[in-house]
Amino acid sequence: MKIAVIGTGYVGLVTGTCFAETGNTVTCVDIDERKVNSLKNGKITIYEPGLENLFERNLKQDRLHFTTDLKEGIEGAKIIFLALPTPPGEDGSADLKYILKVAEDLGPLLKDYAVIVDKSTVPVGTAEKVKNRIAQNCNVDFDVVSNPEFLREGVAVEDFMKPDRVVIGTISDKAKKLMDVLYAPLVRQGNPIIYMDEKSAELTKYAANSFLATKITFMNEIANMCELLGADVDAVRRGVGTDSRIGKRFLFAGIGYGGSCFPKDVQALAKSAQEVNYDFDILKSVMNVNEKQKTKLIPQIKKHFGGDLKGKTVALWGLAFKPYTDDIREAPALYNIDELLTAGATVKAYDPEAMDNVKEILGDKIEFCDSQYTALEGADVLFIATEWPVFRTPDFDKVSELLHSKTIFDGRNLYNPEEMKDLGYTYYSIGRGTING
Repeated sequence: MKIAVIGTGYVGLVTGTCFAETGNTVTCVDIDERKVNSLKNGKITIYEPGLENLFERNLKQDRLHFTTDLKEGIEGAKIIFLALPTPPGEDGSADLKYILKVAEDLGPLLKDYAVIVDKSTVPVGTAEKVKNRIAQNCNVDFDVVSNPEFLREGVAVEDFMKPDRVVIGTISDKAKKLMDVLYAPLVRQGNPIIYMDEKSAELTKYAANSFLATKITFMNEIANMCELLGADVDAVRRGVGTDSRIGKRFLFAGIGYGGSCFPKDVQALAKSAQEVNYDFDILKSVMNVNEKQKTKLIPQIKKHFGGDLKGKTVALWGLAFKPYTDDIREAPALYNIDELLTAGATVKAYDPEAMDNVKEILGDKIEFCDSQYTALEGADVLFIATEWPVFRTPDFDKVSELLHSKTIFDGRNLYNPEEMKDLGYTYYSIGRGTING
């Protein structure tokens, strides 16, 4: 089948590449000429484990194409995906200007029946808006379908190729038949394609991400209680997570969630509720708690140094919002860097993938290091902001030699407090008390 994907950001590039891998001919469209030229020349523009091999193979086998010309991109396409950004506005609502502009441009370009698919995360009612915008200047039959993505950065290829479920919002039998053919190779093991109306599909994505954000935030609240009560959040997590009604995932305490999805989607769902005069109190609490949780360790760092961070150097391990990605959108590390610099500290940072993206924002405000150990040279303490595997089992003898003091502020609970005590470290973590070395 010939398909088009409009937008070559994270979702668009993964979507286009993975559909090409299942035998479709895919053309990806983007207005960024430099990005399109880079992709045409075989240079992938995002970091996502496993994606580069698929990208190179399908480019070589002529199933994956790129263009800046919308007319060229959609020519002959039976299914056209809209994978465009929906950034939050000042009031928290999702900005649909990119999607609606493309919808308007599509109208006069459609020559035969096509299914237009909202792949972006969009508010309830967007499919109807897209349909109306296309219909203004269109003379052929078409359907607009909602097909939200559920990709986790770092394992997006696996999520796409082996989905837990595929959610499709449409009441059109004609559209259903085409979507069934498209997704058939991905659900051969029996994972469901769940059909529903467009509005329900749009709400499903927001509901899923907001629930997961709530789960994370609830556990962070439990962690904060543990610190006051002398309990251990890891023990509580194991006790709670083995309940099959709750499950083990998204129960790890830390310095809050970030990324491109959870913050934006929670905010957008809260705004949608406000627009229909519904007071979504849980989501308000989730946002407030997460905002405070991001910099939870800063007061403890200040207290550790008697309230004054001037002249102190903090080694920071991790800049991405999570491991296996270079995505720094809403990354807790950035909030902590801002607080540390404001307090007069110097920051030396290392991340396996995200340093170039942070350099574009911060320039020379912090020092970027070529290894995790280089970041420790001359530092007074170590702050861990991202749970990259390479940080989990460091050479603690080397860490001890390089740090001015054996002190770690662990925002991701990577280490066992008892082991840190045996190694003689002063160790701060989330919801597990403080070890004084």
